Amino acid sequence: MQDEVRVAVLPAGEERLDRALARAWPDLSRSRLQKLIKDGHVRLDGSVVGDSSLRPAEGAEATLVEPAPEPAAPAAQAIPLAVVYEDEEVIVIDKPAGLVVHPGAGHGSGTLVNALLAHCGASLSGIGGVARPGIVHRLDKDTSGLLVVAKTDRAHRSLAAQFADHGRTGALERAYLAFAWGVPEPRRGTVDVPLARSPSHREKIAVTSSERGRHAITHYAVEEVFGDGAGEALASLVRCRLETGRTHQIRVHLAHLRHPVVGDALYGAGFRTKVSRLGEEAASRVAELGRQALHAALLQFEHPASGEILRFESGLPPDLAALHAALRAGLE
Repeated sequence: MQDEVRVAVLPAGEERLDRALARAWPDLSRSRLQKLIKDGHVRLDGSVVGDSSLRPAEGAEATLVEPAPEPAAPAAQAIPLAVVYEDEEVIVIDKPAGLVVHPGAGHGSGTLVNALLAHCGASLSGIGGVARPGIVHRLDKDTSGLLVVAKTDRAHRSLAAQFADHGRTGALERAYLAFAWGVPEPRRGTVDVPLARSPSHREKIAVTSSERGRHAITHYAVEEVFGDGAGEALASLVRCRLETGRTHQIRVHLAHLRHPVVGDALYGAGFRTKVSRLGEEAASRVAELGRQALHAALLQFEHPASGEILRFESGLPPDLAALHAALRAGLE
């Protein structure tokens, strides 16, 4: 949210500044205006004033820069967490699909942060700010898998540096498993195309050639191919390793290859007609997903305090495991 700027020309009279402003902006209480004046948010004819009792001259122009409201501190909520590892510095969570990482528009509660506040109490790094304590990286709401959270400021700084480096010189490694439509060719390769917010769809990220694009690299390898029993490849299991960490990166890069993630309504809507060709069981599993078939399966990083290399792997969650089994059955 941005600061709001208000301007009013004050009428003649002997009123105090706070009273005159209350008449100009009746939606603001005098007590609120007095605090805004005291905090230096009000100017008269361009000069900051700090005295509510000041009596402005006739025709003086008052300008108020009302600061955007600060986000409320999230409340602790007893939401079950799958804790993979925890010590005094970090906590590693296996996040289920459907869980938002931190509060934001439309998600004021019921997030991972709310759950962490209940689980960890006050022992979360404050570097991320009020709404994102300890959060170093994120997973999309409907992406499941491994995520590390900083419990100390030292851990936050170390992990942030590792994620910024993306494993180029350090130990950080992240890999995802994605069920994709069709089979990418070649079956092992690298997608190196910049990404930016779509100018036509505010929720989407798009491949771009403009200067506003951010560098994005995804390495992929096809691990398994699923057919229809007649030899036609309909879907594949693809392992993706991130060299950068942009919003929706894997989803956009696979869609760019024309092999979007199964179940991805945002980037793979044009592939919905292919569901019926998977066979009854697999089609049923896709319909039940209600999300993109994407899972953060591997997370490796250097421990912020000990320097030990910590490596965690997460198997497919039940919904994706059921899809996997159904796709394999279609080969028999």
